[in-house]
Amino acid sequence: MLATAAGALLAVTAAVLTAPHAAQAADASTGFHVSDGRLLDANNKDFVLRGVNHAHTWYTARTPQALKDIKALGANSARVVLSTGDQWTKNDTADVAAIVSQCKASRLVCVLEAHDTTGYGEAGAAVPLSRAVDYWKGIKSAVEGQEKYIILNLGNEPYGNTGYANWTSGTTDAIKSMRAAGFKHTIMVDAPNWGQDWSFTMRDNAAGVFAADPDKNTVFSIHMYGVYDTAAEVKDYLNRFVSQKLPIVVGEFGDAHSDGNPDEDAIMATAQQLGLGYLGWSWSGNGGGVEYLDLATGFDAGRLTTWGQRLFNGANGIKATSHEASVYGSTDGGGDGNGGTSPCQVNYRLSDWGSTFNADVTIRNTGTTAVKGWKLQFSFPGDQRVNSAWNAKVSQQGKAVTATHEAWTETIPAGGSVSFGFNGSSTSANSAPGAFTLNGTSCTKA
Repeated sequence: MLATAAGALLAVTAAVLTAPHAAQAADASTGFHVSDGRLLDANNKDFVLRGVNHAHTWYTARTPQALKDIKALGANSARVVLSTGDQWTKNDTADVAAIVSQCKASRLVCVLEAHDTTGYGEAGAAVPLSRAVDYWKGIKSAVEGQEKYIILNLGNEPYGNTGYANWTSGTTDAIKSMRAAGFKHTIMVDAPNWGQDWSFTMRDNAAGVFAADPDKNTVFSIHMYGVYDTAAEVKDYLNRFVSQKLPIVVGEFGDAHSDGNPDEDAIMATAQQLGLGYLGWSWSGNGGGVEYLDLATGFDAGRLTTWGQRLFNGANGIKATSHEASVYGSTDGGGDGNGGTSPCQVNYRLSDWGSTFNADVTIRNTGTTAVKGWKLQFSFPGDQRVNSAWNAKVSQQGKAVTATHEAWTETIPAGGSVSFGFNGSSTSANSAPGAFTLNGTSCTKA
């Protein structure tokens, strides 16, 4: 979003669920990549963004300390605002290279975004995504070879509330142009409608956009402000991507906004439940009537605002849920307390509809030898019951659940994974199991 508020948004309208689409794995790369709907780092470790936005282009001198402070408060990532030079002073190659170095020095994954596309078609000074592509090509030397540490956010909120029907073709063309220019990075793409996708244009066309990326390495970003003022809206939107195995993050959100009061509690809880990334807006320096979105008063990490305290230190917040990217040699292993030495990693994703739910489970072999024949055990935290399963045999005694392989999922190659799923029912609040063991060995949680 801009430091000044965007125009009023239209009401959310109903839409029919699109057919499931499995996001296929990107080719093996030296950097971030998408596999089976998940963002993985260069070590093939699941990575969940837990960070904040920083308005670098307006506060360039603040960036080195801001990144250090954001890291010290527990974040694993920061989304850094850049300008193509079309609306604001251009952040040139040298400047971007310095930002990349500062991100790495602070052991942060940085999402670099081009901001001048904000509200194209409605905001008079905004430029199309093709101009953002030109910008990325112009500063390519600053980001090339840094695919382990950065993600490129193609253009911020690239369409307003007019002309948004062009989002699909415009985004597809921009991704193809980036790939043709040799960019191998994970590319993040923002939704139209000032990022909020009230028209469901991104939601209903994401599968086609992903398929059109030659590298299959696109992540979708929704900005949740006033349109997402109920838990039902938050859960419905995010679950529709998860059910299609399409990678989605909440690239921006706040605890208040001029267009309505977003449900930040639901945003953070649902993101944590589904294992999805989020990045709060924004570190400091907001103006134009939205100063309440500052996380820190006057760029002072010692003076967090109420919103800052909520995001960093509250339930499902950054401090409690963030894990450093493994490319920095982290030993937190996904936060399970076993020092990251486990030879397995489990990702448990929920698609919850209240009384019924689906759980998609991926077991990743992080060891050096193949696992042939496996038994995964865990316990439900509530009254969940398994009804049916696929790609594994699943049994339950009380809260204890045991899943064993089928003939076609028997072997987990070294560095590889197998997936299975099940349908269940529950009469109480649903959440992921707290721990998993594979053949009696504790696994980390993705």
